[in-house]
Amino acid sequence: MAEHPNAELFRKGYAAFSAGDMDTVRSLFARDIVWHVSGKNHTSGDYEGVDSVLQLFGQYFQETDGTFKVDLHDIVANDVHGVAIATLAGQKDGKSLSDRYVHVVHMKDGLQTESWIFAENPDVIDDFWG
Repeated sequence: MAEHPNAELFRKGYAAFSAGDMDTVRSLFARDIVWHVSGKNHTSGDYEGVDSVLQLFGQYFQETDGTFKVDLHDIVANDVHGVAIATLAGQKDGKSLSDRYVHVVHMKDGLQTESWIFAENPDVIDDFWG
């Protein structure tokens, strides 16, 4: 059975992110995307607009001296949602991070319009980002 087109687009976004290809990532986001980051750290909050989200991604890479990465385990999608299961990792200020998460996106017309990240161990994430 063929993968749903939204799953293919979501997977393309993860591949582009991992390759540092933010132009492709940008092309997969709606201009007015809303990106929700749960937790109680300085990266937590709601980011509105593609530029704001890409600045957040840049912050992740900058604060980890380029060690921030994601390891995608699986993606499923339908006409309106995509769900990714992945592990994020990085190093910062002598700390190492490795935690699984679920990433849910709302899709419309082939673009991600809203995103939610749910960490398996939110306290570990909060401690890492401070």
